[in-house]
Parts: sequence; structure tokens; C-alpha cells
Amino acid sequence: MRKARYQKGCVSLSMNGSGEPVWIYRWRETLPNGRRVARKKQIGLVERYPSKAAAERAVAGFRMAINADGPGDHKAITMEMLVQHYRETELIDNGEEGKAYSTRDRYDSCLSRWITPRWGGYRLSDVKTIAVEQWLRKIERANATKARIRNLMSALFNHAIRWEFTDRNPITGPVRGSGVRQSSKRERIPEILEVEEMRGLLAELALRERVLVFLDMATGLRRGELAGLQWRDVDFQNLLLRVERSVVDRVVGKCKTEASKKPVPLDEYLVQDLLEWYRNAPCTRPEDWIFASTSNRAGRNRGEHPLCLSSVMRYYIQPAALRVGIAKKLSWHTFRHTFSTLLKANGEDVKTVQELLRHASTRITLDVYTQAVTSAKRQAQSKVIAMIRPKSERNCVPESVPEDLRLNPVSA
Repeated sequence: MRKARYQKGCVSLSMNGSGEPVWIYRWRETLPNGRRVARKKQIGLVERYPSKAAAERAVAGFRMAINADGPGDHKAITMEMLVQHYRETELIDNGEEGKAYSTRDRYDSCLSRWITPRWGGYRLSDVKTIAVEQWLRKIERANATKARIRNLMSALFNHAIRWEFTDRNPITGPVRGSGVRQSSKRERIPEILEVEEMRGLLAELALRERVLVFLDMATGLRRGELAGLQWRDVDFQNLLLRVERSVVDRVVGKCKTEASKKPVPLDEYLVQDLLEWYRNAPCTRPEDWIFASTSNRAGRNRGEHPLCLSSVMRYYIQPAALRVGIAKKLSWHTFRHTFSTLLKANGEDVKTVQELLRHASTRITLDVYTQAVTSAKRQAQSKVIAMIRPKSERNCVPESVPEDLRLNPVSA
């Protein structure tokens, strides 16, 4: 049987039905009966791809796809073509089955900034383990950044192996320890707030920012999850919080992992703060964002998007921290690190901490056979809250929940 050849096809200029110049990709397809037929695919308008080189880059992923079915010779495939194919098949919105928007955005940025400029012109067979390792050593970035680049390059080659574009992964190597060596060890310890610093910061903030920060301090929510909260996600009666979505760059997407969607327990004092914000919030319908953007610049779109939390951090929280003498570099993840540290300092068991932070653990024994009950998680959370806001400051009589906030109970 004659071995199938790798088809490069050709890109040419043509006119569409409207008389506009477009780029056309032409190739030949072999039917089951052995007959060869001509095929063509419109790439796009010349306005979008002003040069033939740009059109060639746009069709690279599709060219690989039409060659994927046969055992053809893929020696001509370059890293740029592989990146394009990876974008078209993996970095797309596949709903619940695909990658989260934040992950896709981070991968796309890494591909554009680091991998394609350096390795785009290389054929897959020309990418060598030591060359990649030496290149990573020269990059003046943190170990974590270089480790992410390495891991993404490994994912690219695994993708190529899956589609039978190659049979090797030079990043991992054929056996353990033979691949690219790159440490992911942190070069500096993440900032952690002391209890007194947390109290001082909360006292300095206005209501909206105070509720935002306190909610993050006491739950460890990620920034996108915090921005994505809606009033219907709060079960005031059962003291639970649904984490249904994540908002990054105003794009509403799914949570980072399946474990991230687990309900979060709410301490009664935390609920009181949420109710106080509810009475003062500009948007209070069940489907409204808890922390909606209502700036005048939004115009008719006021309230339709959540707050930009990076701006809130930059213009409200960090200046307030400086006013109370906190010189540490704060970010929303600082509160998540602090929450985790306080839980550990309080002697909580590993499973309870993992459940509260909603991490996807690789320890199958803990994940499958052990579950932290909601009461234990709420008790652990309450200890942290008691450290930040002493009982002397609390309203001992829980406030009644308004009728319109009596939502369907959340399953723990």
C-alpha cells in the first residue's frame, strides 16, 4: 500500500460572491474508493490577512488537521503550525468540558510572548531538550513563570503526540529525569497579613470595600470568583455561598476546577456584613452582581458588569493599607494566602483546609474517602473571623433575613 504523503496544499488569491478579494486554501482529499478530489476552503478577506504569509499562518492549524488522519510524513510541521493547531482545538470555549477563560487567556499570552517568537520556525524534530533548558535559564523571569513556559511546551508536544504529528516529547524526555529541568520553587515567600494588620485595614475601609475584603479574608475566594458572585448565590438561611462562576476581564466563565464549585460556609457575622451591604447596594435583584460596577462612565450599562477588582485594589485597598502603616505588597491573593495560613496556625486538619480553599487534591485517599462536614468547616472559619473581629464588636442577635433573600437551600 502506498504511503500517504504530507499535503502542504496552496494558498491563492480569489474573489468571493460579493467581489471582495479573499484568500483560498486548496488541497486534495482521498476518498474511501481511492479517488483523489480537489477541495478548497476560504481563509478570510485580504482586509484581515494583508499578506500571503499572514494567510499561510492562519491556515497552519487546518493544514495539520487534514493530514492527521493518515500515516503521512509530518517532518515539515513547525512549532508555529503546532501552536496554531493547539489554539484552534484546545484554546476554545467548549463549555463545561473546556478550559476556563483565565487558563485559555494565560496560555495564549505565553504562546504569543515566549514560545512562538523563539521556537515558531523550528520543526518539531529540531526542538532539543538541552536547547530549551538553556533558553529558559537565560529568561530573566521568576522560576514560576519559567516553569509555566516549560509545562506549556510539554503540553504542546503531548498535543502533537495525540494527533500523531510526532512521537516524542523533548520537554519530558523518554524516561523520568531526562527532560528539561526547570525549578518551580518560589523565589520569595508570599505576603501574609498579621491579625492586627487585618483589623486595621478593615477599620480604614468604606462599607463596600470592607465587605469585599472581609468576605475574601474569611472565605479565601479567588478574585474571579469574588467578582462573579450574585445575590442569588447566597443562601442566607443555611449560611452557605454558591460559587457558580468566575469573571476575568469581564468575561463570565466557569470556575477554575470542579472542586472550586463546592459551596462555601458563611459565619453569622459575615452574613450580617452582607446584609448591611445589601441594604446599601445599588443593585439588589437576585440576578444582580453583589459587587456591581455603577460608575458614571458605564452609562446605560451601569450595574450590568461586576466591579473591576484590580482597580478596587489599586485605588481603594492599597492606599488604605498604606494609611494604616501596611507596607506589604497587597493583592487579592494575599487574603487567600492569609486565610490558609491562619487555618493552619489554628491547628485545623488538612482535609478541612483543603475543603475550605476548594483545592483539587492529588491525594486520592483524602479526596475519595474523607470529607470535612460543613459544621467543621464553619467552626474553623469562625475561629479566623473571631481573630479579626472580636465578639465584643458583634451584634449578638442575628438579624432576620429579608423575605426576598430566602433562597433555595444550598446542598453542602
